[in-house]
Amino acid sequence: MRQIQPDLWETEPEFPAPGLSTHAYLWTPPSGNVLFYNTTHAHELDHIADLGGVAHHYLSHQDEIAPSLGDVRERFGAQLHIHASEAHLASEQAPVGDAFAERHTVDGLEVIPAPGHTPGSSCYLAAGTSGKYLFTGDTVYRSASGRWLAGYIAGYSDADSLLTTLSLLGTLAPDIVVSSAFAGDSGVTAVDSTDWEDIMADVRDRLQRHLHQARTSPNS
Repeated sequence: MRQIQPDLWETEPEFPAPGLSTHAYLWTPPSGNVLFYNTTHAHELDHIADLGGVAHHYLSHQDEIAPSLGDVRERFGAQLHIHASEAHLASEQAPVGDAFAERHTVDGLEVIPAPGHTPGSSCYLAAGTSGKYLFTGDTVYRSASGRWLAGYIAGYSDADSLLTTLSLLGTLAPDIVVSSAFAGDSGVTAVDSTDWEDIMADVRDRLQRHLHQARTSPNS
């Protein structure tokens, strides 16, 4: 585990696809530790135990479901949280304690359904010691060049839902953005909260142009 903020820790990387890396993140507020995303590195659970374990385990979408969910549950008794539309998939690996469907806030964490990348994609806005931490999963991430991208996969993602989600994310004004998958050096990016709305507007505009080109292409 690598400490990246006074209350935020990052697991070792995993490589789910060529050119992409992922991490899980442990947030350690006084109300109880929260694990975002997932890790399949069994030895990381020892490090997490040293930091106080896991009270709540939040998934951003179904691609994070793996047998290791059961390991986290068994080791720490963590309550598993995932959007209701994908809870049946997660329950094959571990009991789901919270299959949420609505936006809400609990213990300094805002839970934000963010459909588009997948039907149950969700983002989380945490009140951290270094500002607001926005966990975007694969909904928004940075390329190797540092450009922000939408997590749109043709034939897999829902474009209209994702466009609506990008508009919503633009209203959140985070200080630090933590994606799951990324193609550059890190999934953690400090941002100027006053610029974030413009960043998301640019991501949304580029996605719209891409969709328009795909729909009007002679080969589409």
